[in-house]
Amino acid sequence: MESQIQHLHRQLMDRKISCTGLVQEKLNLLKENTNNTVNSLLTELALERAAKVDTKIANGETIGLLEGIPFGIKDVYMLQGTYTTASSDLLKNYKSAYTATAIQKLLDAGAIPIVKENCDSFGHGSSSENTIFGAVKNAINPELVGGGSSGGSAVNVAKDYTVFSIGGDTGGSVRQPAGYNNIYGLKPTYGRISRYGLMAYASSTDCVGPLAKSVEDIRIVLNTMSGKDTKDQTTYTSKTIEEKSILNAADIKTVGYFKNFIESEAIDAQIKDDFLASIEKIKAKGIEVKELDFFKSDILVSTYYTLAMAETASNLSRLDGTNYGDRIDNKDLKESYAITRSEKFSEETKRRIVGGNQVLSQGFSDEIYLKSLALRDSISENFEKDFEQVDIILSPVTPSTPPKIGASLKDPLAMYLSDAYTVGFSLGQLPTLTIPQGTKTGLQVTAAKNNDELVLKFANFLKDTI
Repeated sequence: MESQIQHLHRQLMDRKISCTGLVQEKLNLLKENTNNTVNSLLTELALERAAKVDTKIANGETIGLLEGIPFGIKDVYMLQGTYTTASSDLLKNYKSAYTATAIQKLLDAGAIPIVKENCDSFGHGSSSENTIFGAVKNAINPELVGGGSSGGSAVNVAKDYTVFSIGGDTGGSVRQPAGYNNIYGLKPTYGRISRYGLMAYASSTDCVGPLAKSVEDIRIVLNTMSGKDTKDQTTYTSKTIEEKSILNAADIKTVGYFKNFIESEAIDAQIKDDFLASIEKIKAKGIEVKELDFFKSDILVSTYYTLAMAETASNLSRLDGTNYGDRIDNKDLKESYAITRSEKFSEETKRRIVGGNQVLSQGFSDEIYLKSLALRDSISENFEKDFEQVDIILSPVTPSTPPKIGASLKDPLAMYLSDAYTVGFSLGQLPTLTIPQGTKTGLQVTAAKNNDELVLKFANFLKDTI
């Protein structure tokens, strides 16, 4: 069965649709949408690129698989000449001076960016409510949150406003909104895709990740963005994942799951029951299933947020209104810095900066920050042992279903705890894919580092299993 990208490519080549018509249709949908997913439309750029694709086809030239395919970009990626706001008050008038490597690779492949997408400000949140553009509304039920921080990206894909979107995943910010909106969302192995041009939240776990409606579309976009980049020294050369290689899961013999995730008091009864039912269906296919022991959810969440807040405080120290963003002048330079950051950062962003500076300060760094670094090492070692026993780890994406809009703002701690099942895989820098099956917010498929192909392979297998 053709994926959406493959289907549109064939229609363009057969001249059943025009690229300009396709792009204009998506732009109209985005303009009229009531889910609040748009920070800015890239109308002029998109139609200009679409016209060039139509000219190539009219001249009998062959176009690439992604050429002419409209996509969305979470508004934390640089795209030269466009507004890149991070959904923040501080950067609401900022225009990119250059283009992120991952986005440039898509442009080079001919894909057409049509929208900068609403998200939690600087990626700080799990609901896409922490944004100056207003809360993103869930694609399935607009009374519920869209998930975060890549909420606008997930909703646009779910509603077919974009064919695919590029989100950013630090602790679950692609996977959780994908689960909330019933689509696929991948956090690849850390370093597979360059972070150059992605506004840094927590540099040690930030990942560029695609959202789409099929495993095949995820594969196509992942291959396009992957590769070593001299501008990001954490990147590495990765092997292209072939279409035929993810169609046969015969080499997957053993699947594990963390029993403490399922035995947790935080998990909804229905999500627990559905997850265990999925496990039984996998067993019925002759795959061995093993229970695994892992760190408690509260340890994972506290470790992740300690490190993420510390890196946030460091990364956002450059934003003071002098070189970037809107400045509020006061009686002296120090006061100008203080009032600009106080007025222009959101409450959630300020909370993370204050927390980060606290754990990095003298008297706290040894007791809190260094201990968290040691715990992250222990978590990675635990994963290495797990993957000596199993090929794949399966888990729920979230312990509960999406909250109503407004609920998370009243209880930040509850919002942090909603990441309990995603942050561990971020700390381990593992490839993890949300699939829209198995529970109401989907399932996560995780493999060992650099085994992104195995993740896609098992996701394909699950399509016909659960």
